[in-house]
Amino acid sequence: MQSFVGTGVALVTPFKKDFSVDTDALERIVNYVIDGGVEYLVVLGTTGEPATLSHQEKETVIQTIIKANNNRLPLVLGIGGNDTVSVVAEIKSRDLRDFSAILSVSPYYNKPTQEGIYLHFKAIAEVSPLPIILYNVPGRTASNVLPSTIIRLANDFKNIIGVKEAAGDLVQAMQLIKVKPKGFLVISGDDMIALPMILAGGKGVISVIGEGFPKEFSQMVRLGLERKVDEAYDLHYKIADAIDMIFEQGNPAGIKQVHYSLGLSENTVRLPLVAVDDDLANRIDAFVKK
Repeated sequence: MQSFVGTGVALVTPFKKDFSVDTDALERIVNYVIDGGVEYLVVLGTTGEPATLSHQEKETVIQTIIKANNNRLPLVLGIGGNDTVSVVAEIKSRDLRDFSAILSVSPYYNKPTQEGIYLHFKAIAEVSPLPIILYNVPGRTASNVLPSTIIRLANDFKNIIGVKEAAGDLVQAMQLIKVKPKGFLVISGDDMIALPMILAGGKGVISVIGEGFPKEFSQMVRLGLERKVDEAYDLHYKIADAIDMIFEQGNPAGIKQVHYSLGLSENTVRLPLVAVDDDLANRIDAFVKK
């Protein structure tokens, strides 16, 4: 579990101007974030736009990242959905030998009860050969996984090792940290409150801004874990404007604009997402250059 203490980054899927997957750009981004000092990589999370990727494109993304990573950092694979049977089938059928854990989002759109969420993750835990990190993001799923449900899952299934908590609610995160089993990882899914969550007892972050500014953001996280509060907040406030900007017109459009400004990739996203407008692009570019 120590592999997932610190900064993980949710990798984008870069596209060329013709909307095809840009494997060369993906290799550049993997090397860029590894060189920046992050602790692990998340493959095909929401930021990777898996909802608009074909099965073959997902395989291309996975293999490109595995090759570019070259066993340097642990890899976490996003496998989730709102059909429990399909998620279980994917876990059973996928070659997971190059991955260290699975990140699995709470079912979206269906709006299950807490019991339904529990039984969904129970079914996943019973078949997964890898440790599981739960993902609670009510802003996308329309249902909040309550701390009581997360703790119940953590106590009942030893291969459920942590949660990416992205409710945007620091009080809820603190309630979870207060009662979690020993060793269970509470990981921030919100870049803006990652540092206060860490100082409250969280173990790190799965980040989007860390993919744009990996050196600064991962150092901030390490300083927080070391309880070097003033130094950590100095970095936080230097990056805070960028965090606001990359989410202003949606993820991953904002972080792709950062990559474009850095010369790593195009800023192309697939519909129904659209690239950021000229005003935001100019502000992001100015921040990157500064």
